[in-house]
Amino acid sequence: MISFTSAQLDAWLVAFIFPLTRILALLASAPVFNNVAQPARVRLGVGLVITVALIPVLPPMPPVSPGSWIGLIIIAQQIMIGVLLGFTLRIAFAAIDVAGTLIGMQMSLSFAVSYDPQNGGQTPVLSEFLGLLTTLIFLAMNGHLLTLSVLAETFRLLPVSVTPFSAGSFSALLLWSSMMFSSGLLLALPLITALLITNLAMGVLARVAPQLNIFAVGFPVTLFSGFIVLMFSIPYFGAAMETLFDQAFRAMAQVMRAAGGA
Repeated sequence: MISFTSAQLDAWLVAFIFPLTRILALLASAPVFNNVAQPARVRLGVGLVITVALIPVLPPMPPVSPGSWIGLIIIAQQIMIGVLLGFTLRIAFAAIDVAGTLIGMQMSLSFAVSYDPQNGGQTPVLSEFLGLLTTLIFLAMNGHLLTLSVLAETFRLLPVSVTPFSAGSFSALLLWSSMMFSSGLLLALPLITALLITNLAMGVLARVAPQLNIFAVGFPVTLFSGFIVLMFSIPYFGAAMETLFDQAFRAMAQVMRAAGGA
């Protein structure tokens, strides 16, 4: 007859529940993984499979019962760590939203919005288009696999323990979040510059030919010029996204090092 002690059951539960909590928190907060079209059961199944695959290579877990107060605190800490990782990656995608909003404003397309179920609100169509393109590039460069690789590395940088993680992780996250606006502006800068030249040309034309209805002519010219510049810029979009995602993965590792006090 096979029998198990309560200590053995607690050790098995700890080895499974604590890593699973961090993994599920990442899957619930990271872009692409938290898509609303993906059922929650699928995310749970993926989290279970990843946990089972990582358990053999994870550091030893603290001998704490998951049902105790200390165990619940550790679970809450793992949820926070997973959300920090997902939010750090989300900032890279937010930079694309900023770029799409700036481009839409310059192209006079800020009024063209559509409902985005992912964000639960109205999103400019250019931001939606660039967001879909970014998601395809992210998957094409195996960003989802790199995210899981960084997740596995976090268990080495910040192992599961009863020691609370350092508040320096929030400072590192805020420092990285400032890149959202600068990166978004840099991505939109070529089109902003081209449309600024177009608007200056339209202003000079309005002074030279006052009888020309600049409001009737300016809108289609600006729109057409914006789409032309956007068409020539898209082939270079992948290289820019590769650099941005590389910075995002480095930021995820930096946040975990700061959380560990390094």
